[in-house]
Amino acid sequence: MPVRLALALPLLATPAFAGLEQEPRITEGLITVGIAYEISEVCPSIDGRKIRGLRYLLALKAAARELGYSAAEIDAFVDDDAAKDRLEAVARQRLAAKGATEGDVAAHCRVGEAELAADSQIGRLLSK
Repeated sequence: MPVRLALALPLLATPAFAGLEQEPRITEGLITVGIAYEISEVCPSIDGRKIRGLRYLLALKAAARELGYSAAEIDAFVDDDAAKDRLEAVARQRLAAKGATEGDVAAHCRVGEAELAADSQIGRLLSK
């Protein structure tokens, strides 16, 4: 009995949402929202489409449910500060790779304009 318990403890210590961080559709969607949000916050001439963004986030939540995650697992993932920090770091790295480094307003505007022109998922979450 003690051996089984010792083997089970690491599983109990694993957050219930751990699998969600391994779901590319979910994490990529959240990174996309993070990039669009950052652009809209930094560039004064580009706004975020809040209702469209909310619908996109609700669609991600529905996708997580379709993948078999419970509402409690999804909520735990959304509320986890470490997971947020990791996804925000990826979003900022991708923005930097596009030329928009932290504090560079003009670069954020250029990236936002390019995303709008390309009608990318990021661009669809932005408006002029």
